Amino acid sequence: MNSDLAELTAEIKRRVDQIGFELVDVRRRGSKTRPVLEARIDRPDSTPGHGVSSQDCAFVSRSLEAWLDDTQLLGAKYVLEVSSPGIERPIRWPEHWRRFKGQDVQVKLAQLGRVRATIVDVLGDNRLVLRPVGRDDDVEVGLDEVKDATLAIDWGEGL
Repeated sequence: MNSDLAELTAEIKRRVDQIGFELVDVRRRGSKTRPVLEARIDRPDSTPGHGVSSQDCAFVSRSLEAWLDDTQLLGAKYVLEVSSPGIERPIRWPEHWRRFKGQDVQVKLAQLGRVRATIVDVLGDNRLVLRPVGRDDDVEVGLDEVKDATLAIDWGEGL
């Protein structure tokens, strides 16, 4: 992540936290003249089926738009999309890994590629212990080695 996006993400995270929500992910796409900022939010205490509503997304969107309009960080012609994280929510920051300890994730690791693994432990703010499915041993990796991670869902169970 480049430093501009890292700083923007940190500020958005701070603002979303202040109004009682959790920032799950931020993505920037689009062009320089028409940037698109995608923010996924959740409630810190959410459970399946009891997450953010469309009204929550609208509230957070209005709050962020007021700040973005005042600061002009993205210029005048930006698009802001605020949504729920979805059932296969991204796992990005140390607090996400801690919250979902014991659950399975689909994770892309520098040394193993894309694997399904159980979150065994979180060591500080930069190390994870994962148990890849089909293996009896745990793997310790740095958060900087995680290229992408989402909660793993068993779509065939209970459907």
